[in-house]
Amino acid sequence: MTRHAATFTPAELTRRQKRDLQREITRTRDEEKPARSSRQERGLPEPAVAGPFGPGLILGGYWNLAKAWIPAHQATSQHIAGIYPFVADSGLGHRGPILGVDLNADALWHFSPWEAYVDSSERGTFSTNILVLGAYRGGKSATVKTLVTRSIAFGHQVVVPSDPKGEWVAVAEAIPGGRVIHLGGGTGARLNPLDRGPRRTGTTDEQHEQMVKQRRIGTLIALIEMTLGGRMSAVEHAAILDALDRCIERTGDRPTLRGVYEELEQLAGETDAAFHAADGAIQPRFVLRRFVEGDLSGLFEDESTVEFDQDAPIVVTDTSELFARGDLAAQLTQVCSTAWIQAVISDRAARRTRYVVREEGWRDMTSLASLQMFQQWLKLSRHYGISNIVILHKMGDLDAVGDADSMERSLAYSIVGDIENKFIFRVNHQEQAALRTRLNLPAPHVEMARHLRKGEFLAYVGQYSYLVDCFATSTPWEYELFATDDAVSPADHEDAALRLVDADALEAYWPDATKDIDTGLEGWLIAEPRDLTEEQ
Repeated sequence: MTRHAATFTPAELTRRQKRDLQREITRTRDEEKPARSSRQERGLPEPAVAGPFGPGLILGGYWNLAKAWIPAHQATSQHIAGIYPFVADSGLGHRGPILGVDLNADALWHFSPWEAYVDSSERGTFSTNILVLGAYRGGKSATVKTLVTRSIAFGHQVVVPSDPKGEWVAVAEAIPGGRVIHLGGGTGARLNPLDRGPRRTGTTDEQHEQMVKQRRIGTLIALIEMTLGGRMSAVEHAAILDALDRCIERTGDRPTLRGVYEELEQLAGETDAAFHAADGAIQPRFVLRRFVEGDLSGLFEDESTVEFDQDAPIVVTDTSELFARGDLAAQLTQVCSTAWIQAVISDRAARRTRYVVREEGWRDMTSLASLQMFQQWLKLSRHYGISNIVILHKMGDLDAVGDADSMERSLAYSIVGDIENKFIFRVNHQEQAALRTRLNLPAPHVEMARHLRKGEFLAYVGQYSYLVDCFATSTPWEYELFATDDAVSPADHEDAALRLVDADALEAYWPDATKDIDTGLEGWLIAEPRDLTEEQ
């Protein structure tokens, strides 16, 4: 029990004298208290017996078991992960196919854009589209193929509107039920970009007709502006609209590029003073002549000779033969094939969720009209249950869209920047500024992207980011089928060998494990694990 001495203050003292007296009493009490050591000041008890090295040690030379006094430690999250190695993010859960290994959590990483979209938590997203960006030989194509082929087992369909390199053909042929549409090369296959397409569910007759007309007009304007290299005049717009209306009426609502070309030719010969569309029909007619009589004839000018297979797990339009005819032919081909695909899959009644893989995505954005079509298609993707995968090699690809500071280029950067889900693979040094300014990526992430290995990528899903290695879960069948390199350098062999786990340790449990360094496979791939319960 602590005893306190009673103090009495005379009543006749002034307030100032009372205050001085109280201070004197407090000072006297403090002087009478025993001295406290530094250990007591920190809440530590004194040692029972002083050791040979000072009062901080007890008998036997051991420190007193008391609460330690440690100053606060400050460090970055990258370094603090070494102190707490078992604390990791839970990822996106276990919904959707496995796409790789989360290198930060050392766990399998599942991803599905539709699962992320319906997720109401803070990990959810507001878009199903995906931007894939990275330098050559970074593993972009193999990762995209891994994602979409593994998603087939979850009921999703894969659609490639234009395969410029023919690399998706082997994938479609390897999957049972896959469908390939070959264009060019004497195949005789034709696609009509002005096809009406299926009836949109939940729309009135007037709304459906308006949507079909807008898509047809947008396709014609995109083809003409892309060829002319500039915007159409008001008179040319009027001529196109009039020619399309005449063609629809003459063919019973089955217009084609040949039919529109013939109507423009007729308009160009008219001399009616009440309608001055003759001059506006000249340039568009010369553009469509390329499809009717030029190097693109036999492909898009007449009615379609093939149908889109709604039940096929993967549908690929092989345009590799046409892409060898030059950049303009490649761009016109991509617009036509994409317009045909969009016409037949934009129907909610199909109850299908689809991946639409856009290889060489910048070719869909080479004019203002094509940009506006592309932007509208991305906005409607959620409505139709579609996930557009836009693949770019670098942000500089968009510099081919319009002039510097033009509306076209600004719109192209805005479209790409608005895609919420992003997969960033290894990038070049020149891309650092573009990633920070155009995609608003943190500087540490941009620096990390420069040193990513093949198959590794930074995944941005909603407000969260992950470091994923896709090739860590690839099988030999996938790796060989998805490889797009013409040749593999010895450096890739060495890099793959360094990333393999200990062979002797793994063979003790899985004798049938396969190590495939020649194809660059990173890791051991288990064929048939042995039943350990019998041996135990």
